[in-house]
Amino acid sequence: MTEQLADLTRPYEPQAVERRTYAFWERLGYFTPTIDPTRRPFVIAIPPPNITGALHTGHALTFTIEDILIRWHRMLGDPALWLPGTDHAAIATEYLVKQALAQEGLTKEALGRRTFLGHAWEWKAQYHGIIVEQMKRLGVSVDWSRERFTMDEGLSRAVRTVFVRLYDEGLIYRGEYMGNWCPGCKTVVSDLEVQHRDEEGELWYLRYPLAADPSRGIEVATTRPETMLGDTAVAVHPDDARYKDWIGQELELPLVGRRIPVVADAAVDPAFGTGAVKVTPAHDPTDYAIGKRHELPTIEVIGADGVMTAAAGRFQGLDRMAARAEVVEALRQAGALIRTEPYNHAVGHCQRSDDVIEPRISLQWWLKVEPLAGPALEAVRDGRITIIPDRFTKVYTNWLENLHDWAISRQLWWGHQIPVWTCADCGRVLVQIDNATACPGCGGKRLEQDPDTLDTWFSSALWPFSTLGWPEQTADLAYFYPTTVMETGYDILFFWVARMVMMGLHFMGEAPFRTVYLHGMVRDAFGRKMSKTKGNVVDPLDLMDQFGTDALRLSMVTGNSPGNDLRFSEQRIEAGRNFANKLWNAGRFALSYRPPEHSPEAAPLELPERWILSRARAAQREVTRLLEQFQLGEAARAAHDFFWGEYCDWYMEMVKARVLDAAPAGSAARQRGTAAQRTLLDVLEQSLRLLHPFMPYVTEELWQHLRQCRPSLPESVALAPWPSGASAPPNGSASGVAGDGDGAAEEAMAALITTITVLRNYRAEHGIEPTQKLTVAAGAIPGLPNNGYLLEVLANASLVATPGPGPLVKLLVGTAELTIATSSDLPAERARLEAALAEAANEASRARAQLGQPGFVDRAPAAVVAKARERLSLAESHQRRLEAQLAELLG
Repeated sequence: MTEQLADLTRPYEPQAVERRTYAFWERLGYFTPTIDPTRRPFVIAIPPPNITGALHTGHALTFTIEDILIRWHRMLGDPALWLPGTDHAAIATEYLVKQALAQEGLTKEALGRRTFLGHAWEWKAQYHGIIVEQMKRLGVSVDWSRERFTMDEGLSRAVRTVFVRLYDEGLIYRGEYMGNWCPGCKTVVSDLEVQHRDEEGELWYLRYPLAADPSRGIEVATTRPETMLGDTAVAVHPDDARYKDWIGQELELPLVGRRIPVVADAAVDPAFGTGAVKVTPAHDPTDYAIGKRHELPTIEVIGADGVMTAAAGRFQGLDRMAARAEVVEALRQAGALIRTEPYNHAVGHCQRSDDVIEPRISLQWWLKVEPLAGPALEAVRDGRITIIPDRFTKVYTNWLENLHDWAISRQLWWGHQIPVWTCADCGRVLVQIDNATACPGCGGKRLEQDPDTLDTWFSSALWPFSTLGWPEQTADLAYFYPTTVMETGYDILFFWVARMVMMGLHFMGEAPFRTVYLHGMVRDAFGRKMSKTKGNVVDPLDLMDQFGTDALRLSMVTGNSPGNDLRFSEQRIEAGRNFANKLWNAGRFALSYRPPEHSPEAAPLELPERWILSRARAAQREVTRLLEQFQLGEAARAAHDFFWGEYCDWYMEMVKARVLDAAPAGSAARQRGTAAQRTLLDVLEQSLRLLHPFMPYVTEELWQHLRQCRPSLPESVALAPWPSGASAPPNGSASGVAGDGDGAAEEAMAALITTITVLRNYRAEHGIEPTQKLTVAAGAIPGLPNNGYLLEVLANASLVATPGPGPLVKLLVGTAELTIATSSDLPAERARLEAALAEAANEASRARAQLGQPGFVDRAPAAVVAKARERLSLAESHQRRLEAQLAELLG
């Protein structure tokens, strides 16, 4: 890196590092893999963000997870491709563009299709640029040279090719069916794009008089009285004895005067309302099916824009919600409204515009999914695709087993226009990839293309292979397909993942990926979904500005597990920032005391060096194992705990006395210090490699400082081999001496650490000042007495053969005994032990009382009982230990 590095003597400032570092990575070109036929690539096709605005915390989670996997595999030496791109998001983008135009007093209809699409492309250019810059801020190591957009020329051709082939195979057809209609977006939407939420509404009871005898009538209950204007029947269950004599008779529809029949149909729930239901085939899926079975007319009273149609009579032109109040009042005045009851029910809302969904009959293009769903099911069942976590395998299976045909057309202008033309002269229908210019039947040139566009998920379903050049047989397609991991949120397992599997198998003959990794949603600290209306949305850019990107990334992954929702909290990001600062300060210390360039050979490694190198190997193996199992949160925790807990809190403290002590050149002390200095740098180097996928910026900056004293290191830590823990690191460094593990050193140091901890705790419990030296004698504790100097350095305690006269305290370290000569007087020590003994006895008594409560052991949860027994056991053990210490003190 040629730029000026951050000053190590100053606190870490991520804002001064991140943009410069990302530019360095881009210049290095290592984001772009080369095709190597001798190696299997690791490939992730990014879930393309919608060009609807700025990125959110969900994107931060997605990109962090994927970047960890990509950076790790790149360091493993795999040709790693992370293919970026963005999605045109037809419904959402068109809705937002229309809103923007409305502020200028414009409508898409007044502008016309061509002009409106020009505005949409301008929108794309603006927000695509914003998204790219935000992705770079997050440190994503994607291959920008292969970036794609779902409406690129190549991807558009892939979409047309798929449509035509499926049509030719008889899998795409056109038909009129009832579906979910969004009046705000003015298009049909799939079931998956409808969000249901419980709302407090009302249930209206209406009286429909018998046409032959208006003094008699049937009561019906409805949650949508405005649709009664389109009723064409009243239905009852065929076995409902209350209405047996009514079947076949005619009723008079209030307000309208139309005569409608009473029909018997098994779809009616006799327990709902009065057991008789109004039938509006144009505005309810169940009514639509009843209407088909009984050949009832279909009358649409609510139009595509949510406004009442001419068929609504005097209510024409009213918005459907306004019409509801008007219709209810008219029914009341006509004496047809019997009563009203509060009623809580689920109301469907458009995922994009939040408008209430309107069931509506429309002419759509459909895809037969049964021939595609079977192979997609089999690919998961036979293990070609693994879903993580496994519990979503059942969810995936259930959905595909109960899948209905897919309505793939949308009544939008922004998107892939359906490649179907109709000849205005002879009526011939042309379905072809290239634009039609003349009718092959009559030669006419008055061809009209179907105005609808394809569902965005249709084009997204091709993402793993369309982005690699399909339908052309490109080198990228041959090498990088199938991709390796599809990482995305569990909420689009159906929208996207299942459809990619169906399309990949059908057109490529091979599953599009081997592993599906599903992450959860990012929620606020209270577990609520983030939304602008709740005011709990968090902007990741603000967090990066405040805490740094590495801190945000670490907070996104630490403590997170596949498929589980993540609760956002600022404290988690603060913890990430604290660790970044710890890493920076540790690097500064290690680099400040690096050995001279021409330092003499180091002495044989002492116990602290053997121990930390062995622990580094263990941490490397553990992090690698966890990454292989896709336990990214646990992998980050393991790397964090090793660096902070063992390297910083213990080894650095062990090193300081030997590194900082002045010693003559060539002396044994100087050689030992040099070995410690080299080990300090060796473990720092390995730690930077280990932490890089999680915290790329601070590790890169420290790596560049490290290269100043180790110029043979790779140009970037991102290019350094992954430290698997299975072999010695490069450069012939001292860490190679430790091999794959040093059990003896680990056992000895574990005992020493326990001893030091016991001494520190004793000092704290007795209020002994840190500057007051303790005199201790130790039993058969591993590592002593040869490393007694560590007690001096870390516990300010002198190790002696016998502690001498005076009051003595004996503590256990494992099975060994530690004797402390205390300077406190006998009465004070006795009082302390007696107070501690009384508290231990009280704790044991409380635990016994809880366990002795009538029925507690039999009725309480097993975990609660086990916890109470554990409390009793620990209290009794502590009590016995204190009794022994008191007896020893009293002689």
